[in-house]
Amino acid sequence: MAAETQSRVTGRSRHRVLLGLLILSWAISWPLIKVGVATVPPIWYACFRYGLAALCLFALLAARREVALPPRGDWPLVALSGVFQMAAYSALTAFALTILPPGRASVLAFSTPIWVVPLAAWWLDERASPRALLGMGLGLLGALAIAAPTLDRDDGRQVLAYAMLAAAAISWAISIVAVRAHRFAATALSLAPWQMLVAGCLLFPAALLVEGTPPATGATGAASLAFVGPVATAFAYWAVVETGRHFSASTLSMALLATPPLGILVSTVTVGETIGPSLIAGAALIATGIRLAVKNG
Repeated sequence: MAAETQSRVTGRSRHRVLLGLLILSWAISWPLIKVGVATVPPIWYACFRYGLAALCLFALLAARREVALPPRGDWPLVALSGVFQMAAYSALTAFALTILPPGRASVLAFSTPIWVVPLAAWWLDERASPRALLGMGLGLLGALAIAAPTLDRDDGRQVLAYAMLAAAAISWAISIVAVRAHRFAATALSLAPWQMLVAGCLLFPAALLVEGTPPATGATGAASLAFVGPVATAFAYWAVVETGRHFSASTLSMALLATPPLGILVSTVTVGETIGPSLIAGAALIATGIRLAVKNG
């Protein structure tokens, strides 16, 4: 009995460490993507990112002898999440990072749970509680607080970047709601590389059309992709699935709220991002809104 208890405690500690590494990898990825898209056009960057991540996850599944085509019933989810959660989200955030500092961008991009509230009410007929509606309102006020200094300066490029981040958060929320409605035939991990392959195949022609032939990534771009593709995308997706098996959805969501503040700190240290009152107020409002929205679920 004592050995079984000790094993359970050790396993839980291991998964806490895994959750910490997941948060750290995402926080580090924002300034690294900012550096990467300075030399690699954003759609190509997103395409390379998911190409690398798909290769890594296919290799993991091959090592476990679990590579298989998704069942027919899972293909709609594979396509939808490949389009919205991966291709659209990564391209939009990469574009935004060519304009905005990474810490500020990460706060808005992680506002996804707030957008789940109205989408779930519309798509799944989930009744939103007053708490969830309050959370959504606080989150929107937080986004406005972050964007307000730019609106005062009438900076059209920054307004566009904020709109892209909002669209990215909504794209991820669409995927989350679709997952809620879906009945899985295969595991989330076994579907992940196929979703990433779909994302890469969609981004490839879009990059050719919008940005031309693939550029030389250079040492900086290659170093950025070497972390963001295998670690912040492939490893992170596996870590989300693995920790999701051992922690409740609300616990995991609350823990992931640490990502934007840590991203701001990393961004401040590495790229000299300035932390002003509007960013602090906006981050606090969005975090409070997410807490309320997640508690509703």
